[in-house]
Amino acid sequence: MRAVYLECFSGISGNMLLGAFLQAGVPQAHLEKELKKLPLEDEYLLHADTANRNGIHAIHVEVELTGRHMVSLTEHAARQEGLHSHGGHPHRTMASIRDMLEKSSLETAVKQKAVAVFEALAEAEGKVHGKPKEEVAFHEVGATDSIVDIVGTAICMEYLGIEKIFVSGLNTGSGFVKCAHGLMPVPAPAVAELLMEFPTYHRGAEKELVTPTGAAVVKALAVYEENLPADFLVENISYGAGTMELEIPNVLRMYLGEYQGKHERRCSLLETNIDDMNPQIYGYLHERLLQAGALDVWTTNIYMKKNRPAQMLSVLVDEAHQEDCAEIVFRETTSIGLRVIPIGRRIEAVRRIAKVETKYGNVDCKISAYRGHIVTVSPEYEDCRGIAKRAAVPLKAVQQEALRVLGERLGE
Repeated sequence: MRAVYLECFSGISGNMLLGAFLQAGVPQAHLEKELKKLPLEDEYLLHADTANRNGIHAIHVEVELTGRHMVSLTEHAARQEGLHSHGGHPHRTMASIRDMLEKSSLETAVKQKAVAVFEALAEAEGKVHGKPKEEVAFHEVGATDSIVDIVGTAICMEYLGIEKIFVSGLNTGSGFVKCAHGLMPVPAPAVAELLMEFPTYHRGAEKELVTPTGAAVVKALAVYEENLPADFLVENISYGAGTMELEIPNVLRMYLGEYQGKHERRCSLLETNIDDMNPQIYGYLHERLLQAGALDVWTTNIYMKKNRPAQMLSVLVDEAHQEDCAEIVFRETTSIGLRVIPIGRRIEAVRRIAKVETKYGNVDCKISAYRGHIVTVSPEYEDCRGIAKRAAVPLKAVQQEALRVLGERLGE
């Protein structure tokens, strides 16, 4: 599977992540185009420039606030020092951020990752301030620049087909940081909450090196690995620059490549027989189950007692999503009981998405590999279907062109 390993010897922040992703190959134009799907377009300008941190070439990303959200000179100076700042930033609640994301036309996977990051942050902030997470009013993390960082990270992951994030121990920095409530120790309380399950240390700087945004991404999307995993095949190393000049290189190092570790899941099969439900519901039901994390959903024609025709609904699901899928079945169907059949193991081919540029348009292609060998290459149907309609060409012509271009890239 496609994966990244984040080496956080100088901490992690949202803009460092974006810088590393851009240097890894995500086009800035693509990032900006996708971010325009949020109702924030008049609030900021995105700048990405080359930077040098202790001799390391990196990309530094900055979100310049515009209009009524323009930062003051005092705020700008604070940001240059890596400090928290509140004036001029809009305060947004978890509910308003979730609503904004859900109403956008961003890819579903992008929305899910971004919401997961904000949920983690809201829970940490709520615990620190003694409030339910839905009532937390975000300050710098709810402001435009941090929304861009979090949603931008999810966009970049989707573009590169990243399925897994590994992270090293994190250098949090030390000292104290200014915020709306006065001086706070480093790591800030919310950062400390977010990183409880991750090894941390402080070395080389009395500054805040791990920001709430960076910590929330780690909490929601990453797993700890002390070193680069043995089965990780590195294809690219990139660097995202932080704002501060430090004695240590103020960069986030990102390894991009293919993780070939075992890809097995413990799964169950949920089954139920239904003979009294409007068949129109099945299409909607399948969509909801897949969105909730089901690995596969299908129906089989059967005959029940008294020779009544019926459908057997089957849902293949891993342990993490079993309860959610069971609840959907009970809420959306006429079923009053489910069979839960344990599946010993499910072996999966490693899968990743490759974007190919054809003469008709861009197509995502699914590449599956097992034991280091490519076993299947398949253009995404919805991409090809949309292009075929727009270009008024046969669907099979688009599919064949996508396979041809990808074959040339793979040397076939």
